[in-house]
Amino acid sequence: MAKELLKATDVSEVFGGLKAVSDFNFHINKGELVGLIGPNGAGKTTAFNLITGVYQPTTGEIHFDGKSIVGLKPYQITQRGIARTFQNIRLFSELTVLENVKIAFHFHVKYGLLESVFRMGRYFSEEEKIEEEALKLLKIFHLEDKADELAKNLPYGAQRRLEIARALAAKPKLLLLDEPAAGMNPQETKELMEMISWIRKEFGLTILLIEHDMSLVMGICERIYVLEYGMIIAQGTPDVIKNDPEVIRAYLGGEA
Repeated sequence: MAKELLKATDVSEVFGGLKAVSDFNFHINKGELVGLIGPNGAGKTTAFNLITGVYQPTTGEIHFDGKSIVGLKPYQITQRGIARTFQNIRLFSELTVLENVKIAFHFHVKYGLLESVFRMGRYFSEEEKIEEEALKLLKIFHLEDKADELAKNLPYGAQRRLEIARALAAKPKLLLLDEPAAGMNPQETKELMEMISWIRKEFGLTILLIEHDMSLVMGICERIYVLEYGMIIAQGTPDVIKNDPEVIRAYLGGEA
């Protein structure tokens, strides 16, 4: 039986009387690759923000790996094993590509504050290990030759790859990807699909993604949830979803 990794139960989020998410119920099993789709304003990013602690639910519960994460700060949720990317890329633009990845590894450093301040004890061996692991990640994402460049100087597609690499540096169990193909051309999107499938297998990840590119969603997701006006209107396999009359009406603009 598949192990349930993330579960949201009756989650709602109200902003000034407006329900951005309403009675949101969903789950992801360990190892799954699940999509969350819906029209603009459907509440997809709000759902991500609830899972990662940016927002606290007005009502409902969210459990990760069997424990409630409601009330935790975003950094505490990252430490528990959830990492994310953003619809609008949020890199440290004035830091180098390598430094962007190294920062995320510091969630797991084994030296203390005094060792860091006075650069003693385990500090140098840990920093050497972090740099080695960061460079390995950059190689996976074909960014090793850009290690010393400022993140802001990378082409758009490379910035997207760097953001995913930085998320993986936090060593997550669950990776949330918020529109990873946004702004990419068809060839870049195809390469991204292959990369997502590969990192899922290579790193033993569970992945939840928001995406408008239906070819990407249908091509790699095992299950899909569809949101409209903050409520889930359908869920199932790609074949079920693309033939669901409510989805066709709400998301694809057809008739129910």
